[in-house]
Amino acid sequence: MKAELKGLDGKKTKDITLPRQFDEEFRPDIIKRAVLAVQSHKIQPYGTFKRAGLGYASHLSKRRKEYKSSYGHGNSRTPRKVLTRRGLHFYYQGATVPNTVGGRRSHPPKAEKDWTEKINIKERRKAIRSAIAATMVSSLVKKRGHTTESIVIDSKIENLNKTKEVFTLFTNIMAKEMKRVEYRKVRAGKGTMRGRKYKYKKGPLIVISKMCPLVKSSKNLQGFDICIVSDLNAELLAPGCDAGRLTVWTEGAIERLGKEDLFYQKAKKETKK
Repeated sequence: MKAELKGLDGKKTKDITLPRQFDEEFRPDIIKRAVLAVQSHKIQPYGTFKRAGLGYASHLSKRRKEYKSSYGHGNSRTPRKVLTRRGLHFYYQGATVPNTVGGRRSHPPKAEKDWTEKINIKERRKAIRSAIAATMVSSLVKKRGHTTESIVIDSKIENLNKTKEVFTLFTNIMAKEMKRVEYRKVRAGKGTMRGRKYKYKKGPLIVISKMCPLVKSSKNLQGFDICIVSDLNAELLAPGCDAGRLTVWTEGAIERLGKEDLFYQKAKKETKK
């Protein structure tokens, strides 16, 4: 597969050959598994207070002459707490057990539960390769709502150290996409109180070859993500399990992808007998 290499002015400079990762078969089922596995590692453990609903002095006695006995009152055998009393006549209310008002939960969430999902190494690599190939399929990119296709750009972009320069560059190259990612909406519900007040559009993913000034200068662009090519994962390439994210590949990232043959199983060294 070949692609156009664009300069910082957005004009074509030459054609380059893409590495074999871009020829991978599109497998949305494996991509979904890999994305969910990544997301499972971000779940924060939660659980109830271990003594929740057990703080009552509940009592149960069906003996005939025992103090505070409920014998002969027509009550079911449920632990109860005393609400009021008149002499030796007690007025009860169910407590402690799950079938009562204010009682404990029968199976509350446990903080020690392990939420992480596992995925085979070969399967994870195949999912990443499939998601990489999907970034260059224009029909999948447009299906996600992006207004332009993925591009390969000159590695000089990695040296931009000002956000204004990066913003101007992408405004010139993909004006409609920059307009699309400006969208911001206040979330409905309690998420507004939990650090996720706004909902944004997912914008381009910038894939670079190494740590560079562009990492900081593009950090504040709304909807953008940036990642070193060797650190790619399925969630970055296919947010929400939908493959075909608009991706800006630098020339250096493409070269490293092919030279190091990333996300393919490395051949084992033969051992001498």
